[in-house]
Amino acid sequence: MTTRRTFLASLLAASATPAVGWAAVGDPTYLAAARLPDDSYVLAGLREDGSTAFSVPLPARGHAACGHPTRAEAVGFARRPGTYALVIDCRDGAVLHRLTPPADRQFNGHGTFSPDGSLLYTVEQAVEDSAGHIGIWDAAAGYARIGEFASHGVGPHDLRVMPDHQTLVIANGGIQTDRWDRAKLNTDTMRPSLVYTALDGTLLEAQELPEFHQNSIRHLALREDGLVGFAMQWEGEPGMAPPLLALHRRGEEPVICEAPLADELAMDGYAGSVAFSGDGSEIAITSPRGGRIHRFSEAGRFLGAVSRADVCGLAPHAGGYMASDGLGGVLLVGPEGARPLARAEAAWDNHLVPIAL
Repeated sequence: MTTRRTFLASLLAASATPAVGWAAVGDPTYLAAARLPDDSYVLAGLREDGSTAFSVPLPARGHAACGHPTRAEAVGFARRPGTYALVIDCRDGAVLHRLTPPADRQFNGHGTFSPDGSLLYTVEQAVEDSAGHIGIWDAAAGYARIGEFASHGVGPHDLRVMPDHQTLVIANGGIQTDRWDRAKLNTDTMRPSLVYTALDGTLLEAQELPEFHQNSIRHLALREDGLVGFAMQWEGEPGMAPPLLALHRRGEEPVICEAPLADELAMDGYAGSVAFSGDGSEIAITSPRGGRIHRFSEAGRFLGAVSRADVCGLAPHAGGYMASDGLGGVLLVGPEGARPLARAEAAWDNHLVPIAL
């Protein structure tokens, strides 16, 4: 029986409970994994000015992370192939849950929350043949695994929830890898694909690029109107200069975004991250191997390049893009080029992920 005294006590206890939203950890806008000078690893939250809002430890090198839409809670994914995904309280670094994929399955570096934060979707592949799967976890009930479905491809790496909140877009890299040493087994016959599914896994649409079938589709950017950008990594003959970015809208053919030959050669066949600009009027890709950022219009026209050693992380920013590099630099990138925002005693890893996707 609830008495007036116990009711008032519960109200006082609730009011004394610390805030668990992102304001409680310094209002970060982005998440990024990093390696510290002592060779330990962290997951950090960055603000729009490039400053670090928080930093919490990771047990090993991270690849990407996704932030809960409302709670100061992030899921950090191991570098591919990985067998852990950690749900981390970003206030103190406490591991709230340790997620493991089913037997003979591995995480592939990325995941995303549903817009309301109730579900987590994880990208996975079978150890034996690299067949793709999407895991579904109940983020409102202790991250219990409640389902899965096929990614309708091989070697999936990234996924996003489309703006209609009813559709997933999945980047199937197309690469079958050896279960022991990650050796690539099918580069001559690989078939990467951009796939759209319903939330129950029903296949809605699939796109391939037959003329560039050795371009592994790796990372995704999504604009509010449903335009998808996908970044690729070349698995064919070394020294080639294929385009590494394409745009797609449901029901239409992909638009290949080509840079001049010298610029494509400078990318060294590798796009590490992709993002639309803050206002959505353009899109860019990075290459840590080439030390470059390439900017394109929303129609796929090449706009220019920025040189920056070991640059990879990229995300929308009100001034254009925020980028990060392996030397600890955080940059603001716009039409006029790049300027430093901040520098940390850390080597930023592959991705800058907006908390509010």
